[in-house]
Amino acid sequence: MSSVRTSVFNLPAEHAARATPELVADDDAHLAAIADAIDQEVNDLTRRRDELRRAPAGGGQKALDRDLEIHRISSRLRLLRRFGLDVCLGRIVPDGGEPPLYIGRLSVTDAEGDMLLVDWRAPAAEPYFGATHATPMGLASRRRYRWTGGRITDYWDEAFTEDAVERSSALDDQSAFIASLGASRSARMRDVLGTIQADQDAIIRADSRGALVVDGGPGTGKTVVALHRAAYLLYTHPRIGRGAGGVLFVGPSSPYLAYVSDVLPSLGEDGAQVCTIADMVPQGADAVAEADARVAALKASPEFTRTIDRAVKHYERPPHRDLHLETEWGLVTISPHDWQTAFAAPTPGMAHNDAREEVWTELVDVVVDAYADDIPEQALRRSLRGNNDLLTTFDEAWPLLDPVGIVADLMSVPAYLHQCAPHLSANEVQLLTRDEPQAWTFADLPILDAARLRAGDPAEVHVRRQREAALQRQQDTMGHVIDRLLESHVHDDGEGVLPMLNVSDTHNSLIDESQLPHLDPDTLAGPFGHIIVDEAQELTDAEWLMLLRRCPSRSFTIVGDRAQARHGFTEAWEDRLARIGVDTAAQTNLRINYRTPGEIMDAAEPVIRSVFPDANVPMSVRESGVPVATGEYAELDSILNAWLADHADGIACVIGDPDRTDTARVRSLSAASSKGLEFDLVVLIESPESVSTTEATVDRYVAMTRATQQLVVLRR
Repeated sequence: MSSVRTSVFNLPAEHAARATPELVADDDAHLAAIADAIDQEVNDLTRRRDELRRAPAGGGQKALDRDLEIHRISSRLRLLRRFGLDVCLGRIVPDGGEPPLYIGRLSVTDAEGDMLLVDWRAPAAEPYFGATHATPMGLASRRRYRWTGGRITDYWDEAFTEDAVERSSALDDQSAFIASLGASRSARMRDVLGTIQADQDAIIRADSRGALVVDGGPGTGKTVVALHRAAYLLYTHPRIGRGAGGVLFVGPSSPYLAYVSDVLPSLGEDGAQVCTIADMVPQGADAVAEADARVAALKASPEFTRTIDRAVKHYERPPHRDLHLETEWGLVTISPHDWQTAFAAPTPGMAHNDAREEVWTELVDVVVDAYADDIPEQALRRSLRGNNDLLTTFDEAWPLLDPVGIVADLMSVPAYLHQCAPHLSANEVQLLTRDEPQAWTFADLPILDAARLRAGDPAEVHVRRQREAALQRQQDTMGHVIDRLLESHVHDDGEGVLPMLNVSDTHNSLIDESQLPHLDPDTLAGPFGHIIVDEAQELTDAEWLMLLRRCPSRSFTIVGDRAQARHGFTEAWEDRLARIGVDTAAQTNLRINYRTPGEIMDAAEPVIRSVFPDANVPMSVRESGVPVATGEYAELDSILNAWLADHADGIACVIGDPDRTDTARVRSLSAASSKGLEFDLVVLIESPESVSTTEATVDRYVAMTRATQQLVVLRR
């Protein structure tokens, strides 16, 4: 007995005219085929993953390949199970009689390999977001779905030809994007994939070579563009994909990352690294804001990077006198010239700690060559490696350095700082010196990062030595075992398996790498194929250098708003980037505010223009019908209670009340930490003693423009 499948369309009564078979039957049939294909793929992938998990792991490359395949399958399964049919965004109908193309978060094929759903990042899907009435990109029509609870509760048709207009009665003056703006916010960024507009889509799909600046005011979709661009680049550009470093997405704060953390997986990608600047350095977890703006400005200068270089060079001191070593062959002398030759051996740019081995090897080679006619080479090498006087002198001349200790010394020893930073005045040295050497601030993090790069990680040196020693022990043990096996089969004809054990490659393949010491990789160290920076206007020059070190290709997407820079941003993006080493950058501007109602922007615009007359203040495309309200701080609780009673969902935020704690639907944030976020209701608390500085004015502008429905300003 055959079962009747329930229609995927569940439109409300007022849209009953859109639910007629002539409008939705084809979609129903195609979506049913997609559902069957997804079910089959989930079953097949689950079975394949379970088989791989049960199979012997093996070792080396075989184990790595197995783990990577399990990861790939698990990622695909998570996405398929998360969305089900919601994976389909809509469809496009070409203006040539071809069948519709259905567009989704990922591609889906049937058992015969026919494409049922096209990934939104594929070239064929580009018109779904990019087509406009001025440039229809070969489309007759476009349909976008709204999903609720696994069923389509609304859809919109857009017609680009007269025939398409006549064939559809589901046309709407409001696009799906504008209609979605009335939806309440959640604790995480709402799903926006189906509502990308043409101007945003052009940025998402722009060339990844070089730097692209996306400048846009509040509500223009900068973050939406940035997240979708990350997913798009990972999918379409092998040059910057997982095999070439991948994509790093840098956001302004931890609350921001929590807000957007669900977006990339929902777009079909979990391969991007997401972090803040503070996450890149271990000390960032406990760092605090720099109390003195003058100190922060000094540390933000790229000149401090050169200070680190001088601080490390302070510890690279070749002896200036002959070193006489007693050996069984008599005195062996190492001259200052020998030391200088050894010190010149490391490759330029190599970290100090990593270069120790090269300096040591070169020093031994120089001495061995000088005495080659008098002392057996291998015997002299062994003697030098075990000579305590030489080892002690070498450790003093090129010591193993702790990069954290170097920065701590700079911040607590004025003479050391003055020697390494001659550009600083005596007063500036005094400002930078502190009693607690490792009381780290956010301004210290770029300095710590530069020190780690220049000095190297001492733990890596120790682990490398331990690994080499453990590897040698395994090889020695394996060699003894193989020798005994070969000795016990002296009558083997030489063509069996045992003689193959003499081959060095076979020896290496028997090594158990899982038993060798190792450090967990620093996934944020780079290099990355592409870096996307959101709220980029806040980065200092020193923080930019942190990112440049992680992206040698200089492939960046730079997203920000000069008007939202808390410490001012009077120069052009081009000039700012050129100063920190990005010589060429294309720029595009977003000027349409999709998020913030006109009533709020009308109130916020004069605020920012008072300190930034040429601010890129975007034009709102909608009004909420709710005017900006003002009042006294004593009204706060009653305002929140009334709003919660009137709104079954949505999120409110109180900005500027540090003593208030979060609840399930009411957040409490500072203006700075609210940057990049959005809320249905914002209540901004202002103090009478507030000083009208650039920072305070920008904070007020940012706080006001976080609201998507209603803004209330209360005075203490």
